[in-house]
Amino acid sequence: MDRTLPFTKGHGTRNDFVVLEDPDGALDLDEATVAALADRRGGIGGDGVIRVVRTHAAGIDAPADAPEWFMDYRNADGSLAEMCGNGVRVFAAYLRASGLVDDDAFDIWTRAGRRTVEILGRPAKDRQDWTVRVGMGAPVLADNGRTLAIDGIELPALDVDMGNPHAVAFLPEDRPLPEIDLARRPGISPDPAGGTNMEFVAQRGPRHVAMRVFERGVGETDSCGTGVAAVAVAAAHRAGDDSGQPWTVEVPGGTLEVGWRGQEVTLTGPARLVAEGTFTG
Repeated sequence: MDRTLPFTKGHGTRNDFVVLEDPDGALDLDEATVAALADRRGGIGGDGVIRVVRTHAAGIDAPADAPEWFMDYRNADGSLAEMCGNGVRVFAAYLRASGLVDDDAFDIWTRAGRRTVEILGRPAKDRQDWTVRVGMGAPVLADNGRTLAIDGIELPALDVDMGNPHAVAFLPEDRPLPEIDLARRPGISPDPAGGTNMEFVAQRGPRHVAMRVFERGVGETDSCGTGVAAVAVAAAHRAGDDSGQPWTVEVPGGTLEVGWRGQEVTLTGPARLVAEGTFTG
């Protein structure tokens, strides 16, 4: 890569992203460029890269009535991702802060389709949190006989599709969540051809769980928004909870709330824009 790129750095519960504004689709982001930007030693550093581009200029198939803005999300290794719940909140905060949208409620387009966004709180100063609620779509649950293997134990996992794939496993009480080893990819059987995100969950109380995640194309991250939604859906299913009441999900990077609007899941939490700069490489 031999170019100069203006960027913004943002995070949602410490799931961090390099944001590139490219409204007219002029950037050609290949895997090597994305990986270089996301590299924490030789680049800016992030769990992923978000390109802010108008849907009609993004080079994707989208319906004529698709929202104006498309979140082109890439994992840190350069691979494409269908959705990113924390990334949507950062994307929404960026659109509002930069004046690319004028309202506090709007829709965006993702590879998983339309997502609704509500800005619930604006920061009093720069470098403080926005509060954003995202309509995450309707989950799809499947018991495919999948298992996850971690630290010598094998756990049954529930598949939850939130526009991207997740395998959710609940730890036994004698296995503390902070002590599991996610330095390498856990074992999974059967292993989906396209890979999957893997979540490990501990119960903390009524409608309250904690989780850690090994993200497809990234590794362990401090948070995963679609993973938080998938975990809350799996936890409610496991508890037989069809009340529609919100669940609290703790991640290493903070706390998020998952709610329901009919069949749709919502995700509410912080987003922070922390820096602007120029990358030359």
